[in-house]
Amino acid sequence: MNLDINELDLTNVARWPAAARAVVILFLMGGVIFLGYWFHTKDQLADLVRVEEKEVGLKVIFETKAKQAVNLEAYEKQLEEMRESFGAMLRQLPNKTEVADLLVDVSQTGLASGLEFKLFQPRGEVPREFYAELPISIQVIGNYHEFGEFVSGVAALPRIVTVHNVSIGKVAKGKGLLKMSMTAKTYRYLDEEETASKAKKKKGGRK
Repeated sequence: MNLDINELDLTNVARWPAAARAVVILFLMGGVIFLGYWFHTKDQLADLVRVEEKEVGLKVIFETKAKQAVNLEAYEKQLEEMRESFGAMLRQLPNKTEVADLLVDVSQTGLASGLEFKLFQPRGEVPREFYAELPISIQVIGNYHEFGEFVSGVAALPRIVTVHNVSIGKVAKGKGLLKMSMTAKTYRYLDEEETASKAKKKKGGRK
């Protein structure tokens, strides 16, 4: 049956043909569903997406924490080993009163290796986080064997001494002699008073 919309009486919908009433009902239902989605369900779906993304992030955090918890005992053991190793290294750093003796040890190691010192000049301290570097400019005359013995002797000292910027060249008027220039760095730990003073200065500098 063909429907002519112009023949439908809007004031008497009850007498419309069943097909026309079905179309109107479907149209109204579609409108209600669309309005419900637009004003209510759409925001809920957006919230659901955000919650799902947050859930994924929380799962990752949970898995990470779970792995850390499983390995907690191993981490604690490793931390204790690191503390012991750090303490052993710290004990190798001289304090203020021991620095002079260490400098003597370095120079005597060079003399014992048969070297002739042309320069042995301690430079200014370079403060670090919990220790200070003490660079020493050194120039010595000798041969390769004596240089190697000197460097090995310095490395064998009970205190930490590192060697930097090594250069070796010929001596102008020396028969087979060589000149070695280098920077030796030793280190000393900062005592509590120095550390506190350094932290105070650093804090004051940030203001």
